[in-house]
Amino acid sequence: MATRKRKTVYPPARTDTKPTQRPGAGPEPYVRPTVATIDLTAGSGRAGLSVGDRVKISGGGLYAGEAAVIEKLTGGVIPAALVRTEAGRSRQVRTIDLEPIAREA
Repeated sequence: MATRKRKTVYPPARTDTKPTQRPGAGPEPYVRPTVATIDLTAGSGRAGLSVGDRVKISGGGLYAGEAAVIEKLTGGVIPAALVRTEAGRSRQVRTIDLEPIAREA
C-alpha cells in the first residue's frame, strides 16, 4: 500500500506585516462617486401639473433653480415634461423635479 504525502505547511514569513483578517470584518465596500443614484419615487410623478403652468426646476442638473413654463407632458414609466426656461432654452425634466409657482393675481 502506498502512503499519501502530507501537505507541507510553512510558517508565515518574517517580513509579512499584514494582519490576518476575519471574513466579513473588512472595510465598507468602495462606492464610486460617479455612480448614479436612482429615485424610486420618480415613477409616481407629480400630480396637478398641466401644459402652460409656471414651474421651478428643482433638484440638480441643467437649469436647476430656474423658472420655466410647461410646453408638453409625457407619460411613461417616469413621467416627464418638456419645459422652456425664461431664458428661452428648453429641456425635458422629470415631473418629480418640478415645483409649481403660484400664479400672480
